[in-house]
Amino acid sequence: MRLRLPEERPTEPPTGYKIAHPVLSQDGTRAGFTGVSLGGALPYGVLADASCVYGLRHRSPHRRCDCGFHCVHDRTTAEALLSTAEHRAALLLEVSVLGRYIRFERGFRYARQRVRTATVGPCACGAIAVALADAGWGRPGWRGLAPACAGCVRGRTSVSLATFARLAGEGLRVVAGAEGARRAAGPGAAAGPDAADDLGVPELVAEAALLQARLDWFQTQLARLRDPGAGGGRQG
Repeated sequence: MRLRLPEERPTEPPTGYKIAHPVLSQDGTRAGFTGVSLGGALPYGVLADASCVYGLRHRSPHRRCDCGFHCVHDRTTAEALLSTAEHRAALLLEVSVLGRYIRFERGFRYARQRVRTATVGPCACGAIAVALADAGWGRPGWRGLAPACAGCVRGRTSVSLATFARLAGEGLRVVAGAEGARRAAGPGAAAGPDAADDLGVPELVAEAALLQARLDWFQTQLARLRDPGAGGGRQG
């Protein structure tokens, strides 16, 4: 006799929490995430379906496999994962568990998910992040990003939190730190001249700080090029 797990029929999708690294496509037109453990080599979007990372043809999640998306029930448990050195630059995701799932003591393994909110931690210097900048690593076709403040962005490839939300689409909200509930980077909207109309004061201030930081960096580079003593001119 084989015991069967009890079936659940929730009236609305369960909520879970996980951590992931933000990524930006090489051409800068799409944004997504990549996991921190199993399946981390496969970037996924805000709304995504799981597949077996071992290449098997069964549907995810399978009872005799580890495939499928993973998340935990408790937000605090997910936040604790951000304390490890290799995960300091990851984001905290709040997700809707969709499709088939297997419930465990601490979380779910499931077939489909929608990322509702991504919370961005502080910059490596400790300041509040206003952008996601090139982290120095990536996946084929994707550039890994990390939280950055206006002063640390400099000339690195970067996107503001609002821009990341827009590129990711599907109504994603990107928020900064503990003040996230009041600092929402807004739901992703279609690109267009009216996109800025959806931004509030905090988002516009962050965009302005990012633009100012980039302008300061470019002015510094121009000053070096114009200064013959900076090593750019002939040496006698």
